[in-house]
Amino acid sequence: MATAAVDHNQMLKSMSWWDGFVVALANPGFLIAALGGSIGVLGTTGAVVLWTISVLFGALQNNIYAELSTMFPNKSGGLAVYAHEAFRKYTNFIGPIVAFGYWMGWSVVLSINGLIVGTLIITQWFPDAVWASGQQDANSIGFGLSWPAIIGIAAIIIVWAFNIFGVRPAVWFGYITGGLLLIPAFVLMFLPYITGDWSSSNMQWEVGTNGGLFLAVTWLYFMCWSAYGFEAVASFAPEYHNTEVDTPLALRASAMFSIIVYVLLPLGLGGTLGTATVAADPTYIAFYVTAFDTLVGSTLANVMVVCLVGGLVLSMNTATMDGARALFGIAKEGMTLTQLGKLSKRKVPAFAMTLDMVINILLILFFHGVIAILAVSNVGYVLATVCALFGFVLLRKDRPNWPRPIKLAKPWVGIAFILGCVNLFLLVCGGFLYADDYGYGLDKTLIGVAVLVVAFLLYIYRHVVQDKTGIRFRDPAQPMPDEQPAVSTPV
Repeated sequence: MATAAVDHNQMLKSMSWWDGFVVALANPGFLIAALGGSIGVLGTTGAVVLWTISVLFGALQNNIYAELSTMFPNKSGGLAVYAHEAFRKYTNFIGPIVAFGYWMGWSVVLSINGLIVGTLIITQWFPDAVWASGQQDANSIGFGLSWPAIIGIAAIIIVWAFNIFGVRPAVWFGYITGGLLLIPAFVLMFLPYITGDWSSSNMQWEVGTNGGLFLAVTWLYFMCWSAYGFEAVASFAPEYHNTEVDTPLALRASAMFSIIVYVLLPLGLGGTLGTATVAADPTYIAFYVTAFDTLVGSTLANVMVVCLVGGLVLSMNTATMDGARALFGIAKEGMTLTQLGKLSKRKVPAFAMTLDMVINILLILFFHGVIAILAVSNVGYVLATVCALFGFVLLRKDRPNWPRPIKLAKPWVGIAFILGCVNLFLLVCGGFLYADDYGYGLDKTLIGVAVLVVAFLLYIYRHVVQDKTGIRFRDPAQPMPDEQPAVSTPV
């Protein structure tokens, strides 16, 4: 009798390029998290200009990731794994550090958006629910509990439960909440011009007044976390029906969508409210309710908040999917604990998802401001971006004959190098040199660095204790893959 063998360490190929694009619909949620803070410091015009620059960087990078993703169609983990493949010939130590940096950037979306969801719900419908216990200062670290935190924790658990049941339920969940997110997004992007609430007098440039060039550089550094996020669709390369075709389609479609949103949403919102109204909001979240009240009235504003909450939950869903697959991918590559490289019976990295959930609940309990959490995580995420871009250049040099179903023209090698240098500059200036002057404190960056040090220690533990192979400082790179995909064609 014939039997079929199933590899329990390989993910199911159950996604189309459209499913990947739906995952990228989460990105307006990331913009919502940081838009208020940027307007308050940069002014409405300053925020529009810098968000536009940042998302264009992200779109160029997305095109580069299209080639990288089809070079390694069976590797899960996104940017971190591409960087590891590129640098392993020189050192194995880049891989685990960058991998955890990338994971950290995605994982904290759960705690950040959970807090925002809780704040929106309490502000809109339960303004008298002011109970809180313990530390509540947004810039301090210490145990504290409040109603927004409780709601945020509940949202994290709900999203975790959806993903535990497999990719397909999670993607259909994305269809529903993605559609909800588009409603308030389109209201903020287009309705101000129809109602006449948009005014050029509300567009102010505050960059020069509040710090000039290095203020802009610091905020371009913070924007990376949000404006680059649509690269997440590359993490699902092994799960697309046709990896070579679906992956670049999903990457490029998500890039075009994000450019439109990241330009028009800050412009429409800023031109409706103006800098002063947004800057006066201490939460940098409640002003969205003011915008909806202005554009559609208080009754429909309730509907808009419901849709906005749904969109933020979509962002949390994307973070769970991408962050868990990053952990799964780096564990499969031998860069962290073996337990994180296991799939459940439903063919999802359930253990990695559960670890994400627990860590983010702890973040909500001990960090009480979304920007503080972002500042901790951004250093690892930008470092992963830098290494992936330089990795593209190294792979072109070191593996010229490696099959590339998508192969970009030669000028893209130079573009990747320039983008890598730009992001490195943003990391050094925004994360370290000017973090105290224009950012949210060098101490937040150093906490992020400490997480990367722990990641390196886990890598050592994996090889010395679990695998008993000892530490290898570098590995020879394969000149060709074991199984060659389709012949490459220039793009």
